[in-house]
Amino acid sequence: GPLAVTVSGLREVSDGYVPVRGAAAGAADTPLDLDSRAAAVRIDGAVGRTNLSMRAATWEEDRGSGLAGTRANASGHSLSAAVAQAPTADGYGWRLQAWRIDSDLANSSVSVSADRSSTTPANDQYKTPATGWGLNAALRRRVSDFAGGRLEWEVGADARFNEGQTNEFFSNPTGAGFARGRRAGGETSVGGAYVDGSWTGGDWLFAGGLRLDRWENSDGFRNEYTLATGAVLLDETDPDRSGEVVSARLAARRDLGGGYAARAAAYSGFRPATLNELHRPFRVGNDITEANAGLTPETLKGVETGLAFDRDGVRWGATVFWNRIDDAIVNVTLGAGPATFPRAGFVPAGGVLRQRQNAGTIDAWGVELTGAANLTPALSLNGAVSWTDATVDGGASAPQLTGLRPAQAPEWSATAGLDWRLSSALTLALAARYESRRFDDDLNSRTLAGAVTLDARAEWALDARTTLWLAADNLFDTDVEVSQTGNGVAGYGPPRTASIGLRLSY
Repeated sequence: GPLAVTVSGLREVSDGYVPVRGAAAGAADTPLDLDSRAAAVRIDGAVGRTNLSMRAATWEEDRGSGLAGTRANASGHSLSAAVAQAPTADGYGWRLQAWRIDSDLANSSVSVSADRSSTTPANDQYKTPATGWGLNAALRRRVSDFAGGRLEWEVGADARFNEGQTNEFFSNPTGAGFARGRRAGGETSVGGAYVDGSWTGGDWLFAGGLRLDRWENSDGFRNEYTLATGAVLLDETDPDRSGEVVSARLAARRDLGGGYAARAAAYSGFRPATLNELHRPFRVGNDITEANAGLTPETLKGVETGLAFDRDGVRWGATVFWNRIDDAIVNVTLGAGPATFPRAGFVPAGGVLRQRQNAGTIDAWGVELTGAANLTPALSLNGAVSWTDATVDGGASAPQLTGLRPAQAPEWSATAGLDWRLSSALTLALAARYESRRFDDDLNSRTLAGAVTLDARAEWALDARTTLWLAADNLFDTDVEVSQTGNGVAGYGPPRTASIGLRLSY
C-alpha cells in the first residue's frame, strides 16, 4: 500500500575492557562498561507524486570512562520530516525538510595519583542540555537534452541553529568536595544558499556547486561562583561574532574506454566551531582542555586527480590530493603540571593544559590506492593503502607547532579484506587494518605505536529469513595504543572480542 512503517530498537550491555593494561595499570583503572538503548519509528507515504517521510527517535547511553569515579551518560531524542517530489523528465521537482534534536550529557572526571592507585573527583558536568534544529528547501530540474547531454540542477537554501550550556562543579583541591560551580554556553547558527548541478554527455561528466553561508556565534557567557556562598568569581559575556564564507567545487570525469576513467576536482569548504569547542571545557585524567569563545570557522581548499579501472571483475583506483586547512581548530598545549593557570586552575603532575585555538594552517598531500578483484564467483579480495604528508604551520598564533604533524594523523594506513562464499549458506570474511605511528598531542611528544589488527566473521543462512553469525574482532589480541598520558602511560583500544548473533528478516 501507500504507507510504510518501520520500527527499530536497540539494547546493548557490555562489561567493557580496561584501557590501561599491564604493569602501568593500578586500582584507579576500571572497565569501559556500556549500557546503551535506543528506539525509532519511521513513517513513509505517498500522495500522487509527493513523498512524505517522518521519523522520531530516542536514545540513552551510560558508559564507564575507564577511571574510578568517572561515568558519562548521554541521552536525547530527535524528530525529522521531509516532503518531496522527484523531478520528472524535462520537469521540476522540489524538497522541504525540517529536523530537531534535543540532547543532554552528564560527565564526571577525576585527577589520577602518580602511581594510579587512586583518583580524586575533579569535575562534575552534571547537566549539559543542547538543542539543534534546521530546515532545507530546494527546487530541482532535469533537462534530458541540453548541449548534447543531460543537465540536472538544484537551487536551495538551508539553515542550522544550535544552543546549549554546561552546568558543572569543579575545583576540589583538598579532596573533601567541590568548591566552585560553572555555567557557560551560547548559540550558533549557519544559514546559506546554494546552486548545484551536473552535466553528462558522451564520455564526460561535469559536476559543480557554489554556496554562500553566513555564520554567527551569539549570546555566549561564562559564569563561575563559589558553592559555599554563591559569590561570583567570573562573569563574562562573549561578544557576538559573525561572517560570510563562499565555498565551491568543480569536478570532471572522462571515460577513456577499455575500463579506464580519469577524473579531477577542486573544492573548498568550511567548518564552524561547535558549542563544545566554544564553551565547554573538558578533562581526561590529569589533562585539561579549555574552551575558546573567540574561535572562527576553519576553511578548507583542495585539489585532487585520479585514474580508475573497472573491467572483468577487476577494479582499482589511484588518487593524488592536496588539502589546506586555514585557521585550523587545534587543541594547543599551554603548559604542564604541576602548576596553577588562570581560568583552568590547578593542573596535576603528569597533566597538561590545552586550549582550542585557530592555530595557523595544516597542509596535507598524499596518495591513495584502492583495488578489488573477483578471483572466482565465490572468492573476492579488496585492499587500500594511503600515504599522507601533513604539516602544521602555526604562524604567529602558535609558532611552537610549525613543522610538526597534526595529532592522531598516521602517515601510512592500509586495509585488506577477503570474502569467500563457500556455499549458498556459508560465507567467511577476513579484514585486516594497519596504521603507522601517530602522535597523541599537538607537540608530537606522545607517540602512539603503529599496529595491525585482523577481524574475522562467518555467516550461516539457516533459511531465507534467518542468519546465524559469529565474529571475532582483533583476532590476535593486538595492543592498539589510542592515547598516552604526560608520564607515558598508554591507553589501548578493545582487546580480542568475540560475538555471536541471530538475524531475523520478515
